[in-house]
Parts: sequence; C-alpha cells; structure tokens
Amino acid sequence: MINISDKRMTGPIIRLHSSDNIVVARADVGIGDAIEGEGIVSRSQVPPGYKIATRLIRKGEPVRKYKVVIGFAAVDIAPGTMVHSHNLEFREFDRDYAHASEFAPVALLEESRRATFQGILRPDGRVATRNYIGILSTVNCSATVVRKIADWFTPQRLADYPNVDGVVAFSHALGCGMEMSGEPMALLRRTIAGYARHPNLAGVLIVGLGCERNQLAGLMDDERLQGGPSLHTLVMQDSGGTRRSIETGVAAVNDMLPGANQAARSTVAASHLMVGLQCGGSDGFSSITANPALGAAVDILAQHGGTAILSETPEIYGVEHTLTRRAASRAVGEKLVELVRWWKDEYSVGRDVQINGKVSPGNQLGGLANIFEKSLGSAMKGGTGPLMAVYRYAEPVRAQGLVFMDTPGYDPVSATGQIAGGANLIAFTTGRGSMFGAKPVPSIKLATNTPMYLRLEEDMDLNCGEILDGNCSLPEMGERIFQQMLRTASGERSKSELLGLGDNEFVPWQIGVMS
Repeated sequence: MINISDKRMTGPIIRLHSSDNIVVARADVGIGDAIEGEGIVSRSQVPPGYKIATRLIRKGEPVRKYKVVIGFAAVDIAPGTMVHSHNLEFREFDRDYAHASEFAPVALLEESRRATFQGILRPDGRVATRNYIGILSTVNCSATVVRKIADWFTPQRLADYPNVDGVVAFSHALGCGMEMSGEPMALLRRTIAGYARHPNLAGVLIVGLGCERNQLAGLMDDERLQGGPSLHTLVMQDSGGTRRSIETGVAAVNDMLPGANQAARSTVAASHLMVGLQCGGSDGFSSITANPALGAAVDILAQHGGTAILSETPEIYGVEHTLTRRAASRAVGEKLVELVRWWKDEYSVGRDVQINGKVSPGNQLGGLANIFEKSLGSAMKGGTGPLMAVYRYAEPVRAQGLVFMDTPGYDPVSATGQIAGGANLIAFTTGRGSMFGAKPVPSIKLATNTPMYLRLEEDMDLNCGEILDGNCSLPEMGERIFQQMLRTASGERSKSELLGLGDNEFVPWQIGVMS
C-alpha cells in the first residue's frame, strides 16, 4: 500500500520513499547543483517533475518510485543523472497479487457525524446533483435531430423553468454498421440506458432513425426501460422525417419541463455521492500532489458512506497488485487481473498504445517515462481503502466505497462509462491542463502544480500545487477536495460548467467489428 505523508514539502528535491533510487525535482535543477540531502551533484539539467538517480543504477536494475518498480535501467545510470525514457527500459515483470491479503473494511463514521449536501431526491430514493432533461440518440443517424431539439431550448425559452439546468443532447457515432448481438451492442445499450436512468436527468427523450441495428424497441426491451411521463421515445422514419421529428421532440420536452421544474434541493447524506475519478494530461507531479490528495478525499468520502469509481484500466497496468491486495475478496482481485490481462494479451496486442509502453507526448513532456510511472499516479486517485467491487463498462454500480470500472484511458469514454454506471460527480486531476466537462454531471478540475493553475485558472477548481509550494499538506488538501465535492454536489457551479463544457463528451466505448 502506498501511504501519503502529512509533512509539508520544502526544498528543490522530493524524496518519496527511503528505499527509492531516484528523487523528483520540485524545481529546475542545473548541472553541478548539489542534490539536497542526497550527497550528490546533478549531472543533468532537470526540469520540474523529472527524476534524478541518487546512486549508481546498474543496467537491468529496477528503478523504484514510491518503492514501486517503474522500469529498468537501460544503461548504467550514474548518480545525479536525469532518469527518463531515454535511459529507462519498459518491460514486463512479475508482481505478487496477494489477493485480499491487506483488506481492511472502512471504518464508517457514526451517522450523526456524517457530512451532508443539498441534493435533489428522486421518487426512487436516488439523489441528483443536477437537474437536466436529456435527448439521447440510438444511432449516429439521429444525432442531428437530438442536437436540434436540445438547441431549441435556449436560456430564454427555459426562463420559466428556473429549476431546470438545461436540455442537453447525447449523440454518438455508433448504433449501426456494428454487430447486432454480443458485448459491443450490449455495451452501447447499457451506456444509453445508464444515462436514461440517471438521477440527474428529470426527463428523457430517446430518438431512433428506424432502420438501424440498435433498434429502439430492442434497446427498451433489453434494458427494461419503460416509457412514461418522464421517458418519451421517437422514431424518425415513423414521424415524418427530420423537421417533423424535431417538432415532435420539442413538444415532448415541453411536456416534461413542468414536472422537471418541480425539483427542489434538500439535505441528504454524503453517502448519496458517487464520484467518478479521472486524470488527464498527467505530469511528474500527478503522483505527488493532485492524485494522492484526491485519494485522501476518497478515503474521507468512503468513511461517510459514499462511493468512488476508479477506472482507466490501461492506467493501472503495472501497479494493479497494489489494488488486488486491498480487494474485499480473492474473487474481486482476480476479476481486476482478468481485465488487465484482456487489455494486455487480447485487446491491445501489437498496437502502439500506452499499455504497451509509450505514453502520450504531453505525459512525456510532463516527466512521465512510461505507463508504469503513469499508472503509479493514476491508481493513487483511489486512496488507500479497500477495493469493494469490479464492474464492466457502464454497468450499474451498487457497492459503496472504492470500486473499479473497466474503461479505456481516454477521458471522455471513461467518464461516459462512469456516469452511465451512476456517478453524479466527476473529479478530474490534471498536470498539463485538460479542459473537460461531462453533462449531466458536474466536473471539478484539480491542478497538480501552481504554474499551470495560474495559467489556466479559469478552468481549474482547486490548486493542489499548494502542496509543492509548502502551503498545504496532503491530508489538508484531501479535506479541501472533499468539501469542494459537497459544495459542487449542492449546486455550486464548477469552472467547466461556467464555461459551458460538457455538450460533446458523451462518447460510448467503441469495441468490436464495424462493417
């Protein structure tokens, strides 16, 4: 288990674990600079977030960060030398999964001590953090129509419905030219149905073309969706074409608006929070500030009975054993390993993707050498508590505490699966500066470093770079993030919402054959 420290960070160098053979530059390190506390001198010009060898690392020897292997020396690396992709070899290594060996149940707080927020209680007992009406397409062929319907509802036309946050279209590129049965179609239908059922949607209209493979009737049947006052359906070929379908759709939304406007916020327990955990545009500080701080917030959330969804399966590869050891059972741990092996041995074989070694150019420039190092930080978003369950993409999340959902590392696709599974808030860490929103749920953005935060303050909700600046400890930042979650869930607008982001981030995972 990777523990976080409550000590404030000072000085130009960060030592993460006593047994590491590298340290991380907190600020620029020049050639000839003394490496504070290590008794060596820098042989390289090292940017912030990059690694420096603290002793001779022989060729083939593991390089360790947080006591975790992030690769192997490709050559002999002299003390004081910068360690990055040019001299760090990526290759597979044995890991002891030790399933459930470190499992410890969450110590839940007494109910009288648990946090609350101002949520929207739905008739079925679920709690919403926002109040939208959603227009969903079964197929790309109805994408224009669902967008035209949503676009009709301008702020002026919604002025009489102040409790409705908006009308939003969820279009996508799938629904036809794909397998008619099996997991690709089941996944798409799970995703659409997850949004249709989402508590943040007070009303839903699903629009089909009529001849697509993802037939509207089949979707409703497979997912046991029932039409009614808050769930309307429309088939364009039966409705007279594009213009008449738009008119019919606008009328359906108008019928749902009065009911949606009756929504009101009330005090609810924080146990109703389900947070999707995301990271994008990561850098060398992601594993030092924002990700472990978000993990600290997740630990707090779990104590209050809430749920956090860790995802991005390719981005736990290499450190999955730190999760399997905390699994609630051997079966939970084995399910996670099975997912990782599918990605590595079946889905991504021979492909130039990050699970096979190389991370994105932005990650590289941010100081991350390979997927092992990126995964080390990515997994930290889940905190230090037990892993309670593992889910397929877009599968409804039932467990409380930390869970895992199988998704790609691509943020819009990953967040789409989490929201379909029930997430009513997204917490997104970034070091390079990702711009992201995800209607119908709010997203809070957590910056890993102060220079980026100041440059992109309009997009960032919290500056976790204060940890590097020595102004805040990790546990203190974790508490700040938790309080930001509660405020945002209560209706406070996040930066991405103020900028209007989130209309184009509904991206179901495309798997299987297209024809």
